[in-house]
Amino acid sequence: MPDDATLLALLDAAALANGIPVDPAWRPEVLANFRAVANAARAFLPFPLEDESEPAPVFRA
Repeated sequence: MPDDATLLALLDAAALANGIPVDPAWRPEVLANFRAVANAARAFLPFPLEDESEPAPVFRA
């Protein structure tokens, strides 16, 4: 899990790269969202994927 300093650096870089101003009052909420996404990603990172794996073009229930 990345620490808060790393996530804040990611936030600043992503906002700058996309030209999105981030109100300082929103930073804690955006940081909390980044933490939640990082936690969710941890469940999938160990799952092995072959180099040939591609997303399905159509998903059906």
